[in-house]
Amino acid sequence: MTGPHRSIRLIEDRCTSCMICVRECPVWCITVQAHTEPDAGSEGSRRPRLHNVLDRFAIDWSVCMYCGICVDECPFDALAWSDDRVTPAGSAGGLVHERDRLAPAPGPVSGPA
Repeated sequence: MTGPHRSIRLIEDRCTSCMICVRECPVWCITVQAHTEPDAGSEGSRRPRLHNVLDRFAIDWSVCMYCGICVDECPFDALAWSDDRVTPAGSAGGLVHERDRLAPAPGPVSGPA
């Protein structure tokens, strides 16, 4: 782990909904929901391939320990540390950040440090 880490961001186009982050999180603060769709390239084949489509990705900052296991274990580098602070909320429910709030700020996204 290097550099500042005040929160975790989701690089959505890298996420395959593999659920490894959910399984490895010691406090279960990550929620992932996805569904499968047929892969367009496998049409007409005897055994069509499926791929996961991410429906929901959320982190509950009121539970997160900021341990970074999810960042370290993601095989697709879909999670990364961010130096953005988690904004305070008036209730615990306000600390559940969905995909839109976990997305990195516009601009180039680099890989892990």
